[in-house]
Amino acid sequence: MKIARRPAAAAGIVAAAMGLVTAVTGPAAAGPVVGVDRARFVAHFDAAAGQTTENIALEPDGSADVTFSVSHQVAHVGLDGRTRVLATLPTPPDGGVDTPVFGQPLATGIARADDGTLYVLYVAGSADLTGVWRLSPGSRTPERIAALPADSIPNGMALDRRTGTLYIADSNLSTIWTVPVTGGSAVRWATAPELAPAVGDLGANGLKVHGGAVWVTNTSYGTVLRVPIGDGGRPGAVETRAAGLGPVDDFDFTGRSDQILAALVEGPSQVVLIEPDGTRSTVLTAADGLQNPTSVAVRGHTAYIGSAAYATATDPNLITAHLTPGPSHP
Repeated sequence: MKIARRPAAAAGIVAAAMGLVTAVTGPAAAGPVVGVDRARFVAHFDAAAGQTTENIALEPDGSADVTFSVSHQVAHVGLDGRTRVLATLPTPPDGGVDTPVFGQPLATGIARADDGTLYVLYVAGSADLTGVWRLSPGSRTPERIAALPADSIPNGMALDRRTGTLYIADSNLSTIWTVPVTGGSAVRWATAPELAPAVGDLGANGLKVHGGAVWVTNTSYGTVLRVPIGDGGRPGAVETRAAGLGPVDDFDFTGRSDQILAALVEGPSQVVLIEPDGTRSTVLTAADGLQNPTSVAVRGHTAYIGSAAYATATDPNLITAHLTPGPSHP
């Protein structure tokens, strides 16, 4: 998540950008991705209504569930681009003015279980609302299943289907939390300096579970970090796998390898392709429709990118792009 305040007369919305969180995966490409093209709009959203696209969880049919951060809503985007609000998280009585960094409540990460249950993170600045919320299939009434501290900023989230564990990146408290999908107490799984924010900024952001490890970005320091899941589920030492990225937000893996597509939310809106050795290339820009991209989800040869338009305040949207794989290797 990355944020900068803008005058109400100019933008009317706190600028922010948060990690995404879907754990959706699909068939891996034959080899590492060598190109990203054919970008097209799936849907355009209403910035004035707070429909700032934050995170993405993919449905089996290729449609998408998204969080709208500023309106703190969960919505479904159909294959035809039609958008339907599924639920709205409750507004704090004080309007969320105590929400750290932002000063207003925000819906952030989203993850989908195989049975269609959606898990959503809420940053509300209050102990009675901040935490993990569950939206059951067919329900319009979300319920909180785990509390997080009022001064936390739960941001990126991913579901480890093997263990039924939700991993959550906290952008304010230098922490990765775990919560069982059945609900209960949140546990500080890992706390490390590498997860910390710079003063007044945001630290740990996007998060994925991949290859026996939890991967997380740090927006303040432009890094991609890997934390191995060790014996008994305990965290290993934090490894830096890429650095110098600038304001990196959410990301996803292109296939079975450690190659990554990552959203750079501030400055020139970009999506970059990061190789396992940490080198990178720019593959999508504002010319492809990006406006402060916040989230990336990959399935097969298709990448979904959500743009929140926090700074541009023009066109929050959802686009897809085609991933071109290279030759397979033995």
